[in-house]
Amino acid sequence: MHYTRNLKGEILRQLDYFPCVVILGARQVGKTTLARMLAASIKRETLYLDLELDSDANRLSEPELFLNLNKEKCIIIDEVQRMPRLFPLLRGIIDQHRTPGRFILLGSANTHVLKLSAESLAGRVSYTGLSGFLQNEVSEKHSLNRLWMNGGFPEAFLMEKNEVRMIWFNSFFKTIVERDLPQLGLSVSSGTVSRFIRMLAANQGGILNKGNLAGSLDISYAHVNEILGYLNAIFVIRVLEPFYINIGKRLTKSPKVYVRDSGLLHYLNGIHDMNALFGNQIAGNSWEGFCIEQIIGSLGDSFSYFFFRTQDQAECDLVICKNDKPLYCVEIKLSSSPGRSRSMTSVINDLKTPENFIIIPECEAEYPLSENISVCDLPTFIRKFTLLTD
Repeated sequence: MHYTRNLKGEILRQLDYFPCVVILGARQVGKTTLARMLAASIKRETLYLDLELDSDANRLSEPELFLNLNKEKCIIIDEVQRMPRLFPLLRGIIDQHRTPGRFILLGSANTHVLKLSAESLAGRVSYTGLSGFLQNEVSEKHSLNRLWMNGGFPEAFLMEKNEVRMIWFNSFFKTIVERDLPQLGLSVSSGTVSRFIRMLAANQGGILNKGNLAGSLDISYAHVNEILGYLNAIFVIRVLEPFYINIGKRLTKSPKVYVRDSGLLHYLNGIHDMNALFGNQIAGNSWEGFCIEQIIGSLGDSFSYFFFRTQDQAECDLVICKNDKPLYCVEIKLSSSPGRSRSMTSVINDLKTPENFIIIPECEAEYPLSENISVCDLPTFIRKFTLLTD
């Protein structure tokens, strides 16, 4: 069963203008399926190559000859980070025959692909990021709780049996730790990386403490930074930076770290179903991370995203900014009847955001908590956000 992804229309528009479009996202997030959907909507003939297959990689043993032979086609190259020598070659090939929609490149290593393509394809390429399933992509057939519990990886999300889904996540986790990260160049042992990720998962949404990580795993600060960089590059974690403003208060300057996919988070914490989730102390932080990923995935790169915390513990889970100006403070609560906290009031006064929100799991209708704070559920917030920013 296929679901239409929100990005499909945007990518098709990009293909009308750019010779090359890069789609970035985690392994198994649905890039290949999306690319095949795009191929069915593109007027020109398409050719798909998966560089994880030796047969397809061998077809590019003489890449210039092969690509020129197929210059009238839209060529889709999956896992493109596995063949970095392609990038400078693509620049020349595009310049020789510069027409829109010649290449779609799929990559699961953000920093690696961006660095290579930025150096070689400047002015010839557009970028887009594919997240896991977003709530409005599956809401006609599935509940929000299912998406929260199972996570957004399409295959895992659609599995009916919890035990089968846990086996899937076990295989996924071993693949990224034992194969993907070493192939990208991470020098730290897979056992240490596995323990590192599990520590982050146990402290979902916590303030990053590199000293604790280094001490617990008996590794250096340099190795902590290296692991964090690679995990961020393959879309396993989100590092949410603190928003800074000069207000005469001491502010938290360390970032928060989240495991991006809620299903992977639950697997790492041994949580198999909703009953176990609600009985686990991580439930609130799981809901917070899930909402943050859904909001950022839905609203995209037109905005920037931070959290805010002062040293006296006044805090906001998500600050949404435009051109470095804070527009909205968002608190995320696993509650059916939230109240206005002194902490949120303090943050709103500091940041002077005119409209602010508390997001809860279920809410029959949005309602005001005070003059400038509204309570709503996640789908309502995402639906109305476009209206608020028009």
